[in-house]
Amino acid sequence: MSSPLQGEWGTLDQALVAAGGQFGDREAYVDGADRLTFAAWVEQAGNVASALADRGVRPGDVVLVLLPSCIDFAVVYAALVRLGATASAINPRLGPREGDAIAVASAASLVVRDRDIPCGEGVSALPFLSRSELRELRHTAGEPPARVADPSELVALVWTSGTTGTPKGACFDHESMRAAVVTAGVMAEPFDRRLVPTPLPHAGYMTKLWEQVAWGITIVITPTPWSASSMLRVLTEERISVCGGVPTQFAKLLELDLEAHDLSALRLALVATAPAAPDLVAAITARMGCPVVVRYAMTECPSISGTEPGDAPEVLFRTVGRPQVGVEVRLVDESEIPVPAGEVGLVRVRSAGSMKGYWQGAGVAPTGLRDGWVLSSDLARFDADGSLVLVGRRSDMYIRGGYNVHPQEVENVLREHPSVAAAAVLGVGAPVIGEIGVAFVVPIGEQPSLEELQAWCAARLADYKKPDRLVVLDALPVTSMLKTDKDALRRLL
Repeated sequence: MSSPLQGEWGTLDQALVAAGGQFGDREAYVDGADRLTFAAWVEQAGNVASALADRGVRPGDVVLVLLPSCIDFAVVYAALVRLGATASAINPRLGPREGDAIAVASAASLVVRDRDIPCGEGVSALPFLSRSELRELRHTAGEPPARVADPSELVALVWTSGTTGTPKGACFDHESMRAAVVTAGVMAEPFDRRLVPTPLPHAGYMTKLWEQVAWGITIVITPTPWSASSMLRVLTEERISVCGGVPTQFAKLLELDLEAHDLSALRLALVATAPAAPDLVAAITARMGCPVVVRYAMTECPSISGTEPGDAPEVLFRTVGRPQVGVEVRLVDESEIPVPAGEVGLVRVRSAGSMKGYWQGAGVAPTGLRDGWVLSSDLARFDADGSLVLVGRRSDMYIRGGYNVHPQEVENVLREHPSVAAAAVLGVGAPVIGEIGVAFVVPIGEQPSLEELQAWCAARLADYKKPDRLVVLDALPVTSMLKTDKDALRRLL
């Protein structure tokens, strides 16, 4: 299936303008009652680009965006694309210290921010454009300066979540963005209406702008605060075709009377951030009337692998599918030597859609890459069918009595228990044995005992992998990217 955007375009700004001309009357964004067509998006982005140029922003300058997920965000991002500047967004859920670290590292010349979002001294010291001013400029006529764009120009710096240290800025140029059109696979069809669960500063949006433009996709921003009833309302009223969410969100959605609502527009449900139990996958498929897929990605390479519609629920729960078209994945040991088939190794990814390197001061440094391969701390193995099975991160692994334990492997087994809604595992120091596993569990109904969970794990994994301690929580803490916050869990011990 080919994308509806006609013509060959060398840069994203060219593709964006072409989309505004070819299907300009279609909606590009929906945010509650606020709507924006492709033609209006292009026009307003040009207006804002002109105003930013008048304020001294030049091609190659880094501009920070500190806004909630909203149409204003989409317009200023497109304005920076049209101007040839580099967008670098701060997730509003980050704390002031984290935002300041990004402000300093990015060497930004300007920040576009909402005054209601708290920020630190580093962000507040930058020249800024307020959200209220931005809204006025969206409707103030202007033309961006004429220029000849280069496909190797940086479009975006996307910051890692910082769960393993200071956030790093992954650099993406026009060529990286264009590659996303190829790697999208089943996630994109002409004129999809996509309900986006992640914040717009996330790589799932920032690096996929060309994908949206090429396929004419309408981005529907998830209402905040989130509720199952509001999600169901949006699914039906906006005729959503691709719906993304975390397992807990889908579980709460299934508690509602779905049969009384028209979900016939749905063609795909995407489960993100954590594995979905097989019974949940089966229930989504049966009650929402669409197949379920999972995707594996990282900030540095936003398209890596995924399952396909029709894959068995067990495949979705235990694996993250096969490499996407245009993506190579290999598993290596600490010496960068490929591991034998079926063994666990460090994930290495190569793709035209990968980052060009990490941002360092005033440009791209080829760090985080080796011979074009993205270096990752994720650990995985390939199963007999060629699907990738994640077992955790190198930094999460702990050694119990001389044996390596990968927490994600244990977490997946715990999530299969009928009394467990969510689970996370950490290794902590212990006398004699070195480290032990602590299981953090959110129960369903009657609380399971440690002995019950130990027996459950021992029947499915090596005995030494069963957890030694149990901590029961009402909910697992999450990071700004909706992943389990293991630093926060460690502080509970």
